[in-house]
Amino acid sequence: LSLSLSLSPRRPKNPNMLSVTSRALGRFVASNTRNGGGGAPSSTRRLLSTETAKTAAKEEVKRETTEKATKKTGWWHSAEFWGGAGAVAGWGMSGAAIYDAAVQGPDIISLNMTGVLIVYSSLFARWAYIVKPQNLLLASCHVTNVAAQLNQMRRALDYKTSQGQDEEVKDITMKAAATAAAGAGCVALGPMIQSAMVGMNLGVLSSVAAADAGPFTVHFWAPMSKWLISGASFMDLHRPTEKISIAQYTALTMTGLFFSRYALLVQPINYTLCSVNIALFGSSAWHLGRKINADYIEGPTTEAEEEATPKEE
Repeated sequence: LSLSLSLSPRRPKNPNMLSVTSRALGRFVASNTRNGGGGAPSSTRRLLSTETAKTAAKEEVKRETTEKATKKTGWWHSAEFWGGAGAVAGWGMSGAAIYDAAVQGPDIISLNMTGVLIVYSSLFARWAYIVKPQNLLLASCHVTNVAAQLNQMRRALDYKTSQGQDEEVKDITMKAAATAAAGAGCVALGPMIQSAMVGMNLGVLSSVAAADAGPFTVHFWAPMSKWLISGASFMDLHRPTEKISIAQYTALTMTGLFFSRYALLVQPINYTLCSVNIALFGSSAWHLGRKINADYIEGPTTEAEEEATPKEE
């Protein structure tokens, strides 16, 4: 009797327990089905996604750390250093003109270089004022240089007039007026010509005309005007050394040197800016070397010595 009792199946105390359990199991399966294959796989996907994000973050940190470790440091590789040095040299051009006006005679003034520097600094002053963000320090530097160079131009023309070179002064004045009128005309008609070229749908030409830094903007002409400085140096290639301003050509040489290095350190590398400053450095260093050689190494020429020696009565 006891054996038969032990082998007989036990009935649940609560007869509804089996049905409740079945319904709960059914709801669990249905919920897993709605979640796209079960709660566990969904949780797994979330876990994998989190792990992937953590791995990517670790790789990014590792890459940045490697770049910092391999990045060259020091003043030679610092864009901030060379850019700051170039800005100081820019002020040097203004300082050189002010210095020459104070201690040098007007005979050393190069009308070619003075005229070019007026155009160059006028364009850069305008560019520095409208660029975003504004660079008022650079604008003030070039406004100062324009004023200093205009004073030098005035001194040179007064000197030529006092030497009886009225015809040459008149010719220079007429050329300067014609150049200024042409420049003003280009500025006035530029927007109309630009709109016409863009509306013609000329492919690349229209795209270039519409560019934010294209040939109808000061963003294009301000850097390009530096080529004019090199051109003026080449025009004065054989200028007598006694008529060369050592202050001016020191400032120009340093400007070319600093900005040619700076252009190779910015991102992206600006090869156009580098090339124009290499030309500026080379042409200015040529004149500076001639001046130093004549004044401090070989000494003045016989002609210069005779001019410097007062004649006996």
